[in-house]
Amino acid sequence: MPAVVETSVPEAKLLARGKVRDIYDFGDKLLFVATDRISAYDVILNQPIADKGKVLHQISRFWFDWIQERGIVGNHLLTDDVDRYPEELRRHREQLEGRSALVHRADMLPVECVARGYITGSGWREYQQTGEVCGIPLPAGLRECSKLPEPIFTPATKATTGHDENISFERASEILGTSVAEKVRDLTLRLYREAAEYAAERGILIADTKFEFGIFDGEIILCDEVLTPDSSRFWPKDEYAPGRGQPSFDKQYVRDWLDEAGWDHEPPPPDLPDDVVAGSRARYLEILEILSGRGLD
Repeated sequence: MPAVVETSVPEAKLLARGKVRDIYDFGDKLLFVATDRISAYDVILNQPIADKGKVLHQISRFWFDWIQERGIVGNHLLTDDVDRYPEELRRHREQLEGRSALVHRADMLPVECVARGYITGSGWREYQQTGEVCGIPLPAGLRECSKLPEPIFTPATKATTGHDENISFERASEILGTSVAEKVRDLTLRLYREAAEYAAERGILIADTKFEFGIFDGEIILCDEVLTPDSSRFWPKDEYAPGRGQPSFDKQYVRDWLDEAGWDHEPPPPDLPDDVVAGSRARYLEILEILSGRGLD
């Protein structure tokens, strides 16, 4: 089946067409659809990755169930079974099957909740300049991709345009209120620790990940995507070595090619070669099978 770049569900109002997801208003619910678009450095690339949206959705669904079983926190998922969708949505089965969900409409918290167990990405760049990440002092002498003494919570503001900005916990507390900031910090670190332990048993290091939370019926719930290759860095455990970039099962593979191509991270992006598209797709499919124990539905 060809890649799904944009969806069309006329029976529901399109609320947002993000970098990956199309979100529709369906009364007291939202319809989330994960497309095959891929972004890097907050720019949507020209070539989609076929089935990527299905992988993202199905990995998220696996983690939602896994987290629910452990009683850690509730989530926004109502159903992803198209047979249980209202009839007017079921007629779009070809677009929706395997890549969509009906979810609670939550009041989203305006802070992204990031957990880091290793120093890489924007955290590595900040550490090189200041010796800190989001106001948290770190030991001297860390190398790129070093494991941190313990996982840290490094929130970020959500940017509607441009890049998200790392902020301190104090700033997050000003935005969210201290009680809510403390709760999402504790949830973020618990989710990261337990998921990282599970993944490590399967040969995968979760270097970092981001969660999004919302409020529904007065409770904090987990929303959006969870522990996917787009929201996390997944490294093969048996190839890990600090002091360099790591091979990965996430979109870092695409970012690395773009950097080697000399792209300045501003639109328009260069076209991805066919072999990079194929390599990216293979990595997405492989991490789904490693983490969930099953292939694409």
